[in-house]
Amino acid sequence: MVLAATPMGDVGDASQRLRTALATADVVAAEDTRRTRSLAKALDVTITGRIVSFYDHVEAARIPHLLAEIEAGRTVLLVTDAGMPSVSDPGYRLVAACVARDLPVTCLPGPSAVTTALALSGLPMERFCFDGFAPRKSGQRREWLRTLSTESRAVVFFEAPHRLADCLADAAAVLGGTRRAAVCRELTKTYEEVVRGTLAELAEWAATGVRGEITVVLAGAEPVAADPADLVGEVEALVATGLRLKEACASVAADTGASRRELYDAVLAARAD
Repeated sequence: MVLAATPMGDVGDASQRLRTALATADVVAAEDTRRTRSLAKALDVTITGRIVSFYDHVEAARIPHLLAEIEAGRTVLLVTDAGMPSVSDPGYRLVAACVARDLPVTCLPGPSAVTTALALSGLPMERFCFDGFAPRKSGQRREWLRTLSTESRAVVFFEAPHRLADCLADAAAVLGGTRRAAVCRELTKTYEEVVRGTLAELAEWAATGVRGEITVVLAGAEPVAADPADLVGEVEALVATGLRLKEACASVAADTGASRRELYDAVLAARAD
């Protein structure tokens, strides 16, 4: 089975490997068969294999047939409307089924809204996580946002354009209006736009209405230094293993963001008591 990333907007992003796979696969499983045929036409590629639909509501029913095709030695190519299959798109269940049967799975890399948005965000993203689509209802969305209040990694998520303003307003209320983010709209398309700023600024910008496909990158939370007095036990535990007090303080300070000097003083004060 072959997973293949497809262009998000600009057909020029299609790889030669995708072109070859579309032309030679025995079966093309497509999220939207019409869009896949249109893509092939734009790429001047003739699909010679059978095209079958593979979207959310038929995914479970299609898997046994596709597994049988793969077990028979045929090449099944899985594509979605845009970007990488399995990333908030159909694909995961078929991959898992192939893995369970020890069937071969490979991937043709290519466009991804997640990594494209990260690269354009201008935010620190050496470490990041992807959270799919934001919850639709405000109560659930705010609860989800609270889980990100101390998340130190950059967070990437998708949002529908008609819910973006409410989502950003909730984010500003829960996470603070000064937390930075970037809204990436219509990536690789004619009207691509990246708006960067604080959550408060972005919420105000989005209030007038936004169109297109949206990817949001949220900056990681700034680390909050722990109270040195609360870390005395951790230092003493390291000292008990044989570390010198200064070394133990340095180790705990590095892990928690606490001041090494203040931590050292806290330990001495605790011992004096």
